[in-house]
Amino acid sequence: MRITRVLGAALLALGLAAGPAAADSSPSPSASGDDKAPTQAGTSFRTATEIEQGQRATASGSTGDYLYWSFPADTGQRPTVEATVKLPETHGSQTWQLDVYDGLRRRQACQYGAQSRTAAQGTSSVELACVLRTVRGWSEPWANDPLPGTYYVRLTVLDLGSSDLGLPVSAEVRVDSEDIGGAAAVDGSLGKPLVPGIAVKADEEKDGSKAAVLSSFGSDDGWSSGWWSDRWVWTGIGAVLAALAGIGGYVLTRGSGRPTRVPPGA
Repeated sequence: MRITRVLGAALLALGLAAGPAAADSSPSPSASGDDKAPTQAGTSFRTATEIEQGQRATASGSTGDYLYWSFPADTGQRPTVEATVKLPETHGSQTWQLDVYDGLRRRQACQYGAQSRTAAQGTSSVELACVLRTVRGWSEPWANDPLPGTYYVRLTVLDLGSSDLGLPVSAEVRVDSEDIGGAAAVDGSLGKPLVPGIAVKADEEKDGSKAAVLSSFGSDDGWSSGWWSDRWVWTGIGAVLAALAGIGGYVLTRGSGRPTRVPPGA
């Protein structure tokens, strides 16, 4: 009996000692967020921080800095870029602007959204937004249409006083897309998406030479731009309705047959 009590007391002591260690090794609830979200931004196109759609990236900098991020967009998507700049407590009037460039570093126009805003003196933050045009599957060489590939986001201040230059600021950027589909789909395909380093990667596959690829992210199922889109469905529905309209028109206009005033021998 005495041996049993001694063993029970020893096991209880070991359990109490191991309890806090096990509790310390478990992840805390505060660490359940998105740890992959970037917390810094690049300073040029080549050093732009890669973010995925749906991520909220943050960065710290100073007024006068250029902050760059990059994200992928595929055919049929209409990206929306939102940015929030938190300003210091004391500052003068500042004008901030959000620009979006495609993989060829061509500035893309915004359909709507406050792309540029002026923060008055004492304003704590300024919010910017840019809704791009729908990404197309192909485009003419002379056009500036958005094509599938990498897009760059640049956030910077345009107008500020010399006393505000270098003040610390923090920025938040988020990119979301809406799948437009056949409403803005264009038939055709793009041979290679506008992703930095795609030409270098193609050469590496041909001759096996080792070269750096600047961007490695994209769609999980590959870049689309295939032949199928829901425009085929609407085209079929339109053809059926046109055929029914033609049959209905013929039934209404053909009459009841032979006119009654024509003699039988005629």
